[in-house]
Amino acid sequence: MNLKGAQATKFFAKPDPGTTGVLIYGADAMRVALKRQELILNLAGPDAEGDMRLTRMTGQEAKSDPTAVIDALKAVGMFPGARVVFVDGATELQAGPILNALQDWAKGDAALVVTAGALKKTSKLRKAFESHPNTASIGLYDDPMGRDEIEALIAAEALTCTPEARRDIDALAAALDPGDFRQTLTKIALYSNGEEVTPTAVAAMAPATVDADMDEVILAAADGRAAQIGPLMQRLSGQGVAPVTLAIFATRHFQQLMGLALGTGQAWGPNRDALQRQARAWGVAKAEQALALMMDTDLTLRSSSRAPAMAVMERALIRLAMMARS
Repeated sequence: MNLKGAQATKFFAKPDPGTTGVLIYGADAMRVALKRQELILNLAGPDAEGDMRLTRMTGQEAKSDPTAVIDALKAVGMFPGARVVFVDGATELQAGPILNALQDWAKGDAALVVTAGALKKTSKLRKAFESHPNTASIGLYDDPMGRDEIEALIAAEALTCTPEARRDIDALAAALDPGDFRQTLTKIALYSNGEEVTPTAVAAMAPATVDADMDEVILAAADGRAAQIGPLMQRLSGQGVAPVTLAIFATRHFQQLMGLALGTGQAWGPNRDALQRQARAWGVAKAEQALALMMDTDLTLRSSSRAPAMAVMERALIRLAMMARS
C-alpha cells in the first residue's frame, strides 16, 4: 500500500498489528525519525525496548549479514508482546536482504520497519513495499504538517487552547520543522502547567528565530530596504550563518507571505504586524516571483557553482528588495 495524508496519519496512530512491514522515507531525517518513533511505539508499546522486543540495525549491518533481517524477524522473544525489527537508513544498495526478508515473512514473525532518505519512484524498496499486500510505504515531504498531525501532537501533550492560541500554534507548525514544533509544544505544556494555553504562552515558548539578524535582513529585503542588506550580511557572515540556511529561512518567509496574501495562513510572533503589512504590499503574484527567485538561488547554492555562496545570497536579497520597491 502507498499511504498518504490522512491515511498515513491514521496508520501511524493506529497501525494494523498484523502488518508485515512499513517503509518510511523522506529527505527530512527528523520528520522520518519522529514518525518512525510514533509507529514503533504504537506497534509494540512503550516497553518494547526493555522487553527486548525491538531489534535495531542499520542498513549497512543488514547488507553485511544478508540473513540478519530475516533471522531477527523470526526470532522468538523472551517476553510476550508484539515484536519489531527496525532497519535504519536503508539505501537502494542495501535493499536485497530487506526484500528477501519480506518474501520469507510468515504470520507470527516480527513487524519490519524500514527508514530511508528520499527515494525515487523507481526505487526497489518503494516498489516492494507499495506492491506487497500486507505492507505500507509512506513518503514524508517538506510540506507543512496537516491538521490531523497537529491535532495528534496537541492531544499527546494534553493541551487545551484558546482559539487565538490555537491560531498561533497552527502558524508555528507551518514555520517550524516537525521536531522543533514537537519540542515547542512540550515546552508550552510545561509552561501552561495544565491551564488553558494562551497566545502569551505560545509567544513565550516559541523558539527565537535562528538569529534576530537573520530576521532583520529578510524583513529588510521584503520591505525594499536594499541599503541595509550589505551591512547585515557582513554581520551574519561573521556569525558563521550558512548561506543555504539563510535561503531556507527567506523561502519560508515568502511562503508565509504567500499564505497571508491568499488568506490561508496566519501571522504570529513579534513580526506579526510586519508580515501582514508585507503580505498586502507583495500580493500573490509578486510573492510567487520571490519564491521562484529563492528556488533558483537555493539550487545555485547547492550546486557545484564556484560563485561565492554568501555573495549569491546577498545578490538574491537585493533583487528581492528591488522587487519590493517596484
